Amino acid sequence: MSTDTRGRARIGVFVPFTNTNLEPDMMLLRPAGTSLHFARLGGYDADEIPNEHQMAQLGSSDMEEPLRLIQGVRPDVVIYGCTSATLAHGPAFDNDLRARIAAQSGAKTVTAASALIYALQSLGLRRVGFASPYVPTLNDEAIGFLASEGFETVGRADFEGTLDNVGQGALSPQDVFELGIRADHPQAEAVVLSCTDMRSVEVIAELETKLGKPVVTSNQAMMFQVIDMAHLGPAPKGFGQLFERISA
Repeated sequence: MSTDTRGRARIGVFVPFTNTNLEPDMMLLRPAGTSLHFARLGGYDADEIPNEHQMAQLGSSDMEEPLRLIQGVRPDVVIYGCTSATLAHGPAFDNDLRARIAAQSGAKTVTAASALIYALQSLGLRRVGFASPYVPTLNDEAIGFLASEGFETVGRADFEGTLDNVGQGALSPQDVFELGIRADHPQAEAVVLSCTDMRSVEVIAELETKLGKPVVTSNQAMMFQVIDMAHLGPAPKGFGQLFERISA
């Protein structure tokens, strides 16, 4: 009987409670021999539009109970799986949250927003096209976050219309593919698809083939940082140029 489904590392993942795509994406992206353990986060209103105010509420919500529960599995790595929750507060808040989770959990910690930065730095790229299902004002904050870390957004695609929490998760891979195409720009060295509840992982390879440049998504970037920092390679194949950088 094969036992390669677990034993190398336990990865704890905090998931916003309305998110339906982060968990299946993590199952696709996890390296062999690791196990995934999920805990849900509240702190925002499921019936409100997930704008910068709602996401700021999520980012600043009390982590005491979720942290207590995730510690029950003794994770080696913890992922904070919402990009916009800390994008809405800025890099200093993101860094502080990551440090607090690491201190309380005793585990290496990755946040979605900082993972995008880690991924782009690993690729050695500075100019990006940016897309997400967020409202435009939250996209403004996301692009400001990238700028504060030295990345220039030369292309941008806002979603046409306003999506609620259910709508963000319900976007099809084809919707995401088309959004990525619109975000591209001749000067962009990569395209960033931000949101842990958007089905971006499934279109990475196809979009890279179409654009001829790397595509970085929130969920892919988080798992890339986990694999890289915890030495859990090789990475699963088929998820873009970023994963190809991880050797055995």
